[in-house]
Amino acid sequence: MSVRVRRLEAKDKAAWLPLFMGYITFYKASVADEVIAQTWQRLMDGASDFHIGLVAVNESDTPIGIAHVLFHRSTWSPTTYCYLEDLFVDPEARGKGAGRCLIDAVYHEADARRCTRTYWTTQEFNYRARSLYDQLATKSVFVQYRR
Repeated sequence: MSVRVRRLEAKDKAAWLPLFMGYITFYKASVADEVIAQTWQRLMDGASDFHIGLVAVNESDTPIGIAHVLFHRSTWSPTTYCYLEDLFVDPEARGKGAGRCLIDAVYHEADARRCTRTYWTTQEFNYRARSLYDQLATKSVFVQYRR
């Protein structure tokens, strides 16, 4: 399978939605329909203070994976950081390079903005994805807390 990554486009909504829902389901989470609709609209608006959307597509230009990326300032650096908030590849397309292509595209976007850190989180049990992440990044010693 040939995979390439491009920016998310309005024509991708029908394919994006099940990918995003698959991501939410994988993490045993729930997100209100209104928030999902608002997320889509924000991705389409392209505001500088919100995420950019990337899609991995197959030879037919059909989305098989998504990445939502946020760029933000840091209190520890005069530069910008890149946060890869959501990354998901259709289970049928896994193991064919889409995840790696998406992360490479995120790195490219971060480098273009001169980000000094690109980071993301995953759950401890996400072993398959972590085997890829271990090849492409360094695992942090930090523990995340939430309210």
